[in-house]
Amino acid sequence: MPLAHPGYFAKIESLGVGGLKARSALSMLEGARRRGELQPGARVVESTSGTLGLGLAYVAQALGHPVTLVVDDELEPAMRNLLSALGAEVVIVDTPHPEGGWQQARLDRLRSIVAAEPGSYWPNQYDNPDNAAGYRGLADEIMTGLAAAGIGKPSALVCSVGTGGHSSGVGGRLRERWPDLRIIGVDALGSRIFGQPAAHRLMRGLGSSVHPGNVRYDLFDEVHWVGPREAVHACRALAREGFHTGGWSTGAAATVAGWAAAQWPGAVVTVFPDGPERYLRSIFDDDWCREHGLLGAPRSRPHEISDCRHPATCWTRCRTVPIPSDAADRRDEETR
Repeated sequence: MPLAHPGYFAKIESLGVGGLKARSALSMLEGARRRGELQPGARVVESTSGTLGLGLAYVAQALGHPVTLVVDDELEPAMRNLLSALGAEVVIVDTPHPEGGWQQARLDRLRSIVAAEPGSYWPNQYDNPDNAAGYRGLADEIMTGLAAAGIGKPSALVCSVGTGGHSSGVGGRLRERWPDLRIIGVDALGSRIFGQPAAHRLMRGLGSSVHPGNVRYDLFDEVHWVGPREAVHACRALAREGFHTGGWSTGAAATVAGWAAAQWPGAVVTVFPDGPERYLRSIFDDDWCREHGLLGAPRSRPHEISDCRHPATCWTRCRTVPIPSDAADRRDEETR
């Protein structure tokens, strides 16, 4: 998908309570409680495009913490309502930051909320190593599932990248087990993570307008920037033919996993992070997709670039993955 391919293995995370990011939510809050950074009953405050918010709402409720989620005006009304129903206070940012977009605007509002409420705790999913640590168990489950299917070693892991937690946690653990495992990062057009210039992102749940500290650039053998047309096509094809589907992250991962399965012998494995429910008015809405020009034929293979800084305007692949200079500068400052 979209090419004919021999199939790939996908770990379906939307079937768990709170989805994929309930794993990182639990890991971050439990870690903070152990270190004394999060006191009993203290408020948890986090910025989210929706997916982590769902996991935090469940986990914070279970651990006895009120939670405030800073979202933006583009978050689907149904997701806002669900987060509120789960007991979260939802704060909506209505104007994007002129340079950092919605993500920076949410972070600015978050910092003002934390400053105004002493004792509140910000997990900081972008830079918190407990985020990545929460996914090591997922990697173990993948290894168990592959072994049960008679797969001794996969040829490639395909990971969508947002905060860097899922790709670092799963990729790092699997690379320990199989040092020569090929790891392919999947980003969104318009995301800055791998050195691209920032642009408006139609796809939510992957990509970033900041450089998350959790991203382990050294893990990746290559990176793909997937466009929304490919993701829509993959999600709809999965619904028709695969007995499961999901949202932007799932569609992007499926696009690249299908392509990878056609490129190399051996098993390709990926993770489907989300389900379809919050995307019924976007990915699965013909009028919305038509309005955004997403119903045409997708690309059948990626465009190739030799430098991650060359602007990607369609599904694009780069086989060198250096750390972007501004991300490297930031990390150098933090270690001084």
